[in-house]
Amino acid sequence: MAMALVLLAGVLLPCPGEFLPFKKRFMKCSHHSECVSDCCLMNLDHGGAFCAPKARIAMLCLFQTKGALNVICPCQSGLSCISKDPICSRRCHLI
Repeated sequence: MAMALVLLAGVLLPCPGEFLPFKKRFMKCSHHSECVSDCCLMNLDHGGAFCAPKARIAMLCLFQTKGALNVICPCQSGLSCISKDPICSRRCHLI
């Protein structure tokens, strides 16, 4: 009887990680919503795309677009993507 319960539990219980809807860093992706970081970065060297961490303070950034992939990731929570100089690229800053 105990063996039958063990076998039944193995069939009914989900596999580990089955409830994880998001992909982790550096896993392949096709849309930013698939990634934990919400950033699916295009791999211009090898093609395709991968989940990447959001930009940290003073790093280059772009706003999250409605498109599926990012060329540059948006800022982490609490940071704003702004340009302090019209000639320079946008960077993540505390506001």
